[in-house]
Amino acid sequence: MKSFFLVLFLSVMFFILLPGVAFAIPVVPSFTPTPSASPSAIPTETPTVIPLRSNLTTENPQTVEPLQRILESQKVESVFPFNFIKVAIRNSVEAGVPVNTLVLILLLPLVASVIAATRQLIGLRGFGIFLPASLSVVFVATGPIVGIIMFLIIVFVSTAARMILRRFKIKLQYLPRMALILWAVSVGVLSVLFLTPIFRFPGLTNVSIFAVLILALLTEDFIRIQLGKSVKTAIRLTYETIILSVISYLFLTYSPIQTLVLLNPEVYLLFILIFDVILGRYTGLRVMELWRFRKLIWNK
Repeated sequence: MKSFFLVLFLSVMFFILLPGVAFAIPVVPSFTPTPSASPSAIPTETPTVIPLRSNLTTENPQTVEPLQRILESQKVESVFPFNFIKVAIRNSVEAGVPVNTLVLILLLPLVASVIAATRQLIGLRGFGIFLPASLSVVFVATGPIVGIIMFLIIVFVSTAARMILRRFKIKLQYLPRMALILWAVSVGVLSVLFLTPIFRFPGLTNVSIFAVLILALLTEDFIRIQLGKSVKTAIRLTYETIILSVISYLFLTYSPIQTLVLLNPEVYLLFILIFDVILGRYTGLRVMELWRFRKLIWNK
């Protein structure tokens, strides 16, 4: 129980100190061209400018410029004793490393700690740590709605392919069977992309091969759980993975956290290290277990 309260205290202190870090995303002004007078006095239409969505996985002005302004707002005079990571970040940016990539890499330990904490303290399992963290990055790249839609489509297609193989009693080894399921997933994703001109859903046009591969990797675990345990267990682990990924996505896209990791990377990494060590020493009941055995606990 001491470890539980220590973890809870560190989490509360983290979010108490977090609002003190100010961050504002600058609004990129849009210039409307002034139509010049013409002899026929025909009015010209003003083109509609669609703003880009801030996306840490891509290098665009809307993402990079606010992060660079954060770095410029902090002056680092000396490297030692506590500024070596700050200096390394600035040297890397000057050498051409995208600042959004550095922020995303710095945020990955936080995402892993959040997923581990939900597993140890709450009881949400999911498919480990790597897949929910990867899926959260996919949500950053495509948006959570498009990411969940694509994930559900891929799971549906892979499950249908597996059921067809079982229905017609086609016996294959594991790797050829997974290759066939990946073939079905590719055809399913292509079908959805081919229907984009009909449905005109703007998010589907930004789907990258990176997102599809991560979703296909999650599908492999879904099929493996189906084969090893049951469909019910696979479905439960799948929606728990989606919940963990959405929570991680919120952490990845929360602007004050991005500011915190850029301006105070040494303190941030040290905090995550201490948090993980304390979390790893917790061996008590989880919140879902407390709810499951609530009658036995309250009767005592």
